Amino acid sequence: MSVRAIIAEDESLLRFEMSELLATVWPDLDIVALAEDGVKAAQAIEKHAPDVLFLDIQMPGMSGLEVARVASGRCHVVFVTAYDQHAVAAFEQGAVDYVMKPVNAARLHTACNRIRQRLSSAPANLDCLLQSLSERRIGGRPYLRWINASKGAEVHILTTDEICYFQSDTKYTRAVTASTDALLRKSLKELLDELDPAVFWQIHRATIVNLNAISSVARDAHGRMILKLRQRQEILLVSDTFAHLFRQM
Repeated sequence: MSVRAIIAEDESLLRFEMSELLATVWPDLDIVALAEDGVKAAQAIEKHAPDVLFLDIQMPGMSGLEVARVASGRCHVVFVTAYDQHAVAAFEQGAVDYVMKPVNAARLHTACNRIRQRLSSAPANLDCLLQSLSERRIGGRPYLRWINASKGAEVHILTTDEICYFQSDTKYTRAVTASTDALLRKSLKELLDELDPAVFWQIHRATIVNLNAISSVARDAHGRMILKLRQRQEILLVSDTFAHLFRQM
């Protein structure tokens, strides 16, 4: 069975060079996708279920560290980085390997050999590593920027910017965008701990709203505070507990 790989690199020339070098040092490697940003990389992981991911740490859309969370425990990861302190930490804490930019054939050959040796074992869980790298990069825990949410049999990658609101739905939470909704296995409490509080406010025991999605604040016929949204027809109720948040508006 062939080994399947994804290259995630935002610079087109580097994507091409990495692909060409891999064809030289590992001719049998099946490169199933080239991703130009973090969101496409995460989508490619869901679609192709690769064995190996060559991942640039600095990626637009979703950062390389966020993409690595998607890949954690699912495929072997080789970090491609211009930042030595990140790369060394990644290598020492269980990533398959790292390759420094500019990438050269000899170093990539070494990384590929290490991958071959680890293919028979389960991919590393990178949670501790990614937390450490996030703290090194920004001095604290990053806010949630993307979610995996299910709609039927499909898994969708949604950025938090797309979300108009979250709402509890029995055992799940609905993530509602301008055009669709999907379910995720996180409670509202978990989301509140991970979302940027400058953007997402709880307005009801069952609802968190993206402030950027609100078009107006009003009162209904019963005097209850309600929110109208820019891109959705439904109206969201603000409970008395959270009404004070909007009185300045």
